[in-house]
Amino acid sequence: MTASSSSRVYDGRPVDDRRADRRAQFIAAGLAVFGEHGYQGSSITGVCKAAGLARAQFYEHFDNREMLLLAVYDLIQADARLAVTEALAAVTDADAATRARIAVRAYAESIGSDPRRARVSFVEIVGVSAGVEKHRVEQREIWVQFFTAELRRTLGQDFVPAGGYRAGATGFIGALMALVHQWSTGDPTGGPAAARAELDDLVEVLTLFLISLM
Repeated sequence: MTASSSSRVYDGRPVDDRRADRRAQFIAAGLAVFGEHGYQGSSITGVCKAAGLARAQFYEHFDNREMLLLAVYDLIQADARLAVTEALAAVTDADAATRARIAVRAYAESIGSDPRRARVSFVEIVGVSAGVEKHRVEQREIWVQFFTAELRRTLGQDFVPAGGYRAGATGFIGALMALVHQWSTGDPTGGPAAARAELDDLVEVLTLFLISLM
């Protein structure tokens, strides 16, 4: 009987664990390379060098560079949703305006605090190919559903914003992404205090946007 891949052990560790680690290494390398040099300025050779892994190992996980870009992008979006979910879970009894501020700040800090994440999310993912664009739109739809579910949870199942959920969610998400991108590319010479002040302004503008929908 042949052992399954999940039960095989190599050098003291399950094979599946080692594969998962290598995939994570490639994604981390993709974030660094795409986020610092741009997707068009990258190569599989450069990604492998950054990951410290062989080219053959790259193809065990990804068909091409585009598939790695999607994996990096998906990780960034998943991390941002987790950050928002955890932040809101800590303030279940807060009013709608407070929850809005907390959610916006969590999203902004998750993506905008790391210029590489912001660059991949808002610049490098755009216009790569029809397939990547389709994937980007699908990820935006996940955010629309996330936004809709949170509004209903906060304001009740019978609440419907002006213009309906899709228009409201799409408008807010567009503003959110544009402002977080702008904040992430701000001049760092102002120091941490200036960055915090800019983030406070961003949060306030987007909170007022949300309140207007409510």
